[in-house]
Amino acid sequence: MSDTARIHSIETLGTVDGPGIRYIIFFQGCPLRCKYCHNPDTWDIKKGNIYTLDKLFSDIEKYTGYMKYSGGGITASGGEPLLQTDFCLKLFKKCRKNGINTALDTSGNIFSDKQKELLKYTDLVLLDIKAFNPETFKSLTGRELNPTLEFEEYINKENIPVWIRFVLVPGLTDNEDDIKKMAEYLSSLSNVKRVDVLPFHKMGEYKWKELRYEYVLYDTKAPTAYAVKNVKNIFSSFGLYAP
Repeated sequence: MSDTARIHSIETLGTVDGPGIRYIIFFQGCPLRCKYCHNPDTWDIKKGNIYTLDKLFSDIEKYTGYMKYSGGGITASGGEPLLQTDFCLKLFKKCRKNGINTALDTSGNIFSDKQKELLKYTDLVLLDIKAFNPETFKSLTGRELNPTLEFEEYINKENIPVWIRFVLVPGLTDNEDDIKKMAEYLSSLSNVKRVDVLPFHKMGEYKWKELRYEYVLYDTKAPTAYAVKNVKNIFSSFGLYAP
């Protein structure tokens, strides 16, 4: 298994990618091509900075006081950390040995026995469900929805807690019937602890220009506060916690 990883960036005192204060590792590489992605510079797995396991963990140890006091830990994010599962597995094992909480922020779109092994050392999953309509999902990401649902059903069976993340994009992911179907599905699962509705934003638009990627959402505006609240209310109406 690999002792090195390509990492896009690190946030040492994060507060939104899991509970408490967290050390967040943004891994390089992603198989999805989400139209609203605000970090398209993470897509190419050949880029990023190379870290050894020892170098990364020695940096993590500097923040364990903050993490443990606040109920935090580390979060493997991206990009898509499952593209570098071997490294993540070694890292999560080391964290488990040292009493550090682990969270995996993923689309769940890469799923095999290798990922099942990683999940044995994962305390919390932050699962990005881009859309619940298969056609919308494929149009939005370039990938199929089914692996993500298989991933969720597996972690539900294994009783691994999950926070669902859903980006609300006007004209793209805001179909209420699809959202209701997603809420109904999630409410049938026992491991869903919360659903975060994230408003679409365009803070990463300049990166698309710099990379000369085609950006199709120039004219799309952020959802209104009312629209976001309405979607949260849909999830809440199915008994889901949507703060």
